[in-house]
Amino acid sequence: MTAPKLVLNDGHYLPALGFGTVGIRGNHGMNQMIAAIQSGYRLIDSSTNYDNEGVVGEAIRRSGVPRAELFVTSKLPGKYHHYDDALMMIQESLCRMGLDYFDLYLIHWPLPKRDHYVEAWKALVTAQKMGLIRSIGVSNFESEHLDRIIDATGVTPAVNQIEIHPYWVQERMLEENRKRGIVTEAWSPLGRGSESLKEETIKELADKYSKSTGQIILRWHLERGILPVVRSGNPAHQRDNLNVFDFHLNEEEVAAINQLNKPDGRVDGQDPNEYEEFE
Repeated sequence: MTAPKLVLNDGHYLPALGFGTVGIRGNHGMNQMIAAIQSGYRLIDSSTNYDNEGVVGEAIRRSGVPRAELFVTSKLPGKYHHYDDALMMIQESLCRMGLDYFDLYLIHWPLPKRDHYVEAWKALVTAQKMGLIRSIGVSNFESEHLDRIIDATGVTPAVNQIEIHPYWVQERMLEENRKRGIVTEAWSPLGRGSESLKEETIKELADKYSKSTGQIILRWHLERGILPVVRSGNPAHQRDNLNVFDFHLNEEEVAAINQLNKPDGRVDGQDPNEYEEFE
């Protein structure tokens, strides 16, 4: 099974569900990635900060799936936000993966206290014109960050990848992205070790649709127009996470899950206006 595709504001496509690789490293991790690709995942999400770009590239080569059928993402670390540094890091990441281009490349965090994210965005715009990246986007950007980079360059991100799960619903940012024609991706779509999998609301829906609680949460994302990026090293779970395109939740069911939102629902308290990215 493979996910259907979404059209981005630049005319390119992304699968409607992606495979996240944070914490997946080494030869064992490479085998987990190969299993994911062979199970049907086509969007592979990595980052320089994940320290796994080499094995992601090797998994792509060993998967048996043509490169043109895969959609590969990486992300720019905060220490490379200066224009020239960003351009060099994009090229370095491509060399680490052994690829000619990224399908999607994101600024990982805005880091507004450092205030170089506009410069970083200009570098991504240049890299796209150079053919190094097909679609460019951001991660963890708030509306004011989006407006600054759009005003500075005239280029709107294709994607904004943000934290979304049943305890952090993000209705405001979802609407802000939508207003600007930006596709919202969700990182940690199930929450990290989330108690949401045990929530009675979700368990009842799982019983109703003969699905797992994880599948219900992923379907909840899809019904809201969100592209979830989900991580699992277990091949059975990988297949289950893809098996969410044969049913729908209705508006009332989506609203019921939205009610699980918590004021302090972020998994690690990472406020994009305050968070200082690890080096």
